[in-house]
Amino acid sequence: MNKKYQIELEQETDGRWIAEIEAISGALVYGNTREQAIINIEALALRILADLLEHGEAPKELSLLFAVACCNV
Repeated sequence: MNKKYQIELEQETDGRWIAEIEAISGALVYGNTREQAIINIEALALRILADLLEHGEAPKELSLLFAVACCNV
């Protein structure tokens, strides 16, 4: 998979960090630290992508992750 999702980070005035992936609808989280915000956004992004995959709506790039090698059925 060649595409990487860009994580946008910003620190709030109260010290919390916001992380967002604009290319994935709904992927926005807070973290108490920069590192925690990154962990949180990566976990949420994977959950969103898994849900899209389950419903047949996953981005085309995800198909590059899997190859079916099967036997005769």
